[in-house]
Amino acid sequence: MVLFFVGVLEMIIITVWTKLVVRTRIFASGAITMVNVLIWYYVLQTIVDNISNWKLVLLYAFGCSVGTIISTYYFHRDENSKANLAKQE
Repeated sequence: MVLFFVGVLEMIIITVWTKLVVRTRIFASGAITMVNVLIWYYVLQTIVDNISNWKLVLLYAFGCSVGTIISTYYFHRDENSKANLAKQE
């Protein structure tokens, strides 16, 4: 179950990383890259230690999917909100 939440967290971090890279936030994107590599280390170690447990990989993949949905939805709403505020000005 932990890998599910790690997958969610990882995809949220990846989405924030993408936003920072697009905005050319050099040091912030570098720091998030470090965190992401540490997450990947944990994920790889856990999966290798349980290599025959395909359900664990499926759980992680589902968590990644949920994390992508949550973060994409959040940034979509945020951008729409900012666009609506700009129209009102």
